[in-house]
Amino acid sequence: MPEFFLHSFNALSHGLIGYIVPFLFVLTIVVFFHELGHFLVARWAGVKVLTFSLGFGPELVGFNDRQGTRWKISAIPLGGYVRFFGDDSEASTPSVETLAAMTAEERKGSFHHKTVGQRAAIVAAGPIANFILAIVIFTCLFTFFGKPSTTARVDKIEANSAAAAAGFQIGDVVTAIDGSPIGSFSDMQRVVSVHAGDTLTFTVKRGDSTVQLRGTPELREVKDPFGNPHRLGVLGITRATAPGDAVTERVDPATALWLGVKETWFVIDRTFAYIGGIFTGREAADQVGGPLRIAQISGQVATIGVAALIHLAAVLSISIGLLNLFPVPLLDGGHLLFYAVEAVRGRPLSERAQEMGYRIGLGLVLMLMVFATYNDILHLAAS
Repeated sequence: MPEFFLHSFNALSHGLIGYIVPFLFVLTIVVFFHELGHFLVARWAGVKVLTFSLGFGPELVGFNDRQGTRWKISAIPLGGYVRFFGDDSEASTPSVETLAAMTAEERKGSFHHKTVGQRAAIVAAGPIANFILAIVIFTCLFTFFGKPSTTARVDKIEANSAAAAAGFQIGDVVTAIDGSPIGSFSDMQRVVSVHAGDTLTFTVKRGDSTVQLRGTPELREVKDPFGNPHRLGVLGITRATAPGDAVTERVDPATALWLGVKETWFVIDRTFAYIGGIFTGREAADQVGGPLRIAQISGQVATIGVAALIHLAAVLSISIGLLNLFPVPLLDGGHLLFYAVEAVRGRPLSERAQEMGYRIGLGLVLMLMVFATYNDILHLAAS
């Protein structure tokens, strides 16, 4: 057992700078915009913001702005927070005694004295900012780098594969799946990868005719170029790229924005499909990763280029936004749940009920962190 953890540590420490710097770059962008969402809407609602922190723990460096907000970078770079006037902690938990002792003037700048709608808007602004950031990043990437496109042509078919069973032939070109147009081989791969076990209808151009084929992708473990395993739906089709086959379509800003929205929705849809698959037994929970896995992937993606690293930041931003919307006390979604109950009841939950909720939420978050870290260690040991 000691050798196991030693191997895991060595796997992470190898090329430490190559992992840590890209990881901090990606995480800082995502956390900053998440907290900026909270900050901007809070300022709009007239809430006094005490602290805007990137990271937790002791302050490393900081300054005060004209409104009295302390902007700082803290020692533990695994998140961040915005602390409002009236908060009892970084998680925006209220103190009944502190709130009751406030003067009328102080209550004007207190987060907890704002209406339910204003508080909900401030809390929801963080995840929403994450989604907006992702859309902006994807839009910029499509605008400046274009949309890679390679015809969805079949150049090789694996024996005894789903494609062979469906009747695919060499030279077939897939133009649609279940009626949705397919513009490239990567588009086809995306659809197939998330529909393992589902029967799909493929519209195929074969010579001068068009045929309909029905195939069911198989669930397989596939390794990416860095050797990381992923469970995906696979047809068993290979595309051989010849000179001139791979082209990059230049798109106008409006089209790039639409593609950015579609890309963001794809990540959201795939995430929900994966979570649902865990509960139904179709997906394995060992794909859930934590900071160690993110650091490793950030380092690997950074070797491709800055554009790929920024793309990863967009994907991570969506993941952070979704995670924070889970109805778990301590997360943004938990606060929104409390506000929904308050709106229905006409008054907030009791202090004891909220305290119990936060304790349960803390326990769930800690269990998720431990589980994700355990998966990370197993993954690093196997790599």
